[in-house]
Amino acid sequence: MANRTGTYIAFDGLGQTDPTKSDFKYYATIQAWAKNKDIDFKYVDSHDKTCAVRDTSLKETLKARIRERLSNSKNVVVILSSDTRKSGSMLSYEIEQAIDAYKLPLIIAYVDHNVVANVDQLSGYWPNALSSRIGNSVARAIHISFIKDAILDAIGQFNISKLPSTAKSYYSEQAHRNFGVLSLLSSFTNTKK
Repeated sequence: MANRTGTYIAFDGLGQTDPTKSDFKYYATIQAWAKNKDIDFKYVDSHDKTCAVRDTSLKETLKARIRERLSNSKNVVVILSSDTRKSGSMLSYEIEQAIDAYKLPLIIAYVDHNVVANVDQLSGYWPNALSSRIGNSVARAIHISFIKDAILDAIGQFNISKLPSTAKSYYSEQAHRNFGVLSLLSSFTNTKK
């Protein structure tokens, strides 16, 4: 078995060649956090472990590279935005492979939310491949806000040996307070940015 230490970051490229017009910008944010010497954010990027591919690569080449990267990964961060497509993107294939073939825990990060307190209310963000796997409880996932501290905590906490307990796990009210996104007077409900 490969050395599974990496974190695979999955997002919808939205069919764009300009990364600023797709969810790639959120992956770039994670990379920037990791490279910033003033921010304590360390992770092993599974994308760095194999040769680079471009959206113009042949589909079978892309799929082979995705499988190779997932086989080296301990978890998968799935970035979801209001633009994420229900089907037709490589994100669906990444989710299918991560869960079905590699049994990886998912860290589902919602870019539009500061607080994730009710997972079911966010089902409109889920690609069909994710929705079906959450629905039949095959997925093991923690649903979080796209905030640095929550992402770093989840990357450090969940792996192939320590999965989230359900397909709809989420951080507690106290964890959200610790992340600095919920004040003492705020109620613990889904909160948009």
